[in-house]
Amino acid sequence: MSTAVKETPQEGGTVLVRRPGPRELHPVRTHRRRRALELALAVAVPLVLVLLWQLAAARSWIDGRVYPAPSTILADGWDRAADGDLWPDVWATLKRVLGGYAIGTVAGYALGLLMGSLSLVRAALEPLLDALYVVPKLALLPVFLNMFGLGEGPQIALVAATVFFFVWISTMAAVLAVPIGHRDAGQVFGASPWQMFRHVLLPASLPAVLVGARIAAGVAVLVIVASEQIAAADGLGHLIFDSRALFRNDVMFVGIVCVAVLGVVFSEVVRIAGRLLTPWAPRDRGRSQS
Repeated sequence: MSTAVKETPQEGGTVLVRRPGPRELHPVRTHRRRRALELALAVAVPLVLVLLWQLAAARSWIDGRVYPAPSTILADGWDRAADGDLWPDVWATLKRVLGGYAIGTVAGYALGLLMGSLSLVRAALEPLLDALYVVPKLALLPVFLNMFGLGEGPQIALVAATVFFFVWISTMAAVLAVPIGHRDAGQVFGASPWQMFRHVLLPASLPAVLVGARIAAGVAVLVIVASEQIAAADGLGHLIFDSRALFRNDVMFVGIVCVAVLGVVFSEVVRIAGRLLTPWAPRDRGRSQS
């Protein structure tokens, strides 16, 4: 409770007395304690799960050949990183993700802004894009292989197509959601189309656009790993699939851990960039500001 409520009898009725609690008396201290608790929980939960996994492998509750102990996975990953065997696959996946993400974000934002601003363009293109959106993106990989041949082209194109739809939808919806009063205010002050975009549409829609971009960052990693398992000679997806075929489950889990770390880091970078670009937007993830 942030405040204490006490009923004090008085002649003719009861008076409710509200006394400030710790949140009001010491807001900075309370906020720091809450953040420390959140950080402790964020670290403790995965740590406990890893320790239980380690214990289960050590006690032979699970088959260590199928589910290697975390210590085994860590040692193997360290050795592969030290020998330089891991980094080529990490770099191959990363450059495909970054290339496809950049292309898809720019294209999705430009078209989403255009369709959100012009109703005729939206009426012409939205049914077609809606139909393409529901097509599983991995189903487009053979098409991209026919278009670009073997190599980096199909992988980057697949990521770009995936990211495009997330950014396009979030951008168009964000522009349409800009209150009409904001647009009217810009028109009253005689704003040009560029000024309307710069001072009205951009700041009002950008927070929602960046949420879509952050979701697209995680999905981009998922798609490229699946694609590399099908049509690539390197990358983390290829490492995972090839290791499983050779029954090198320790190496397989090294690849899975690398994918998880890559996805988290990439998503966090996009989130931090969004926070820097939109300091006026409310904080995400339910993080307390009190």
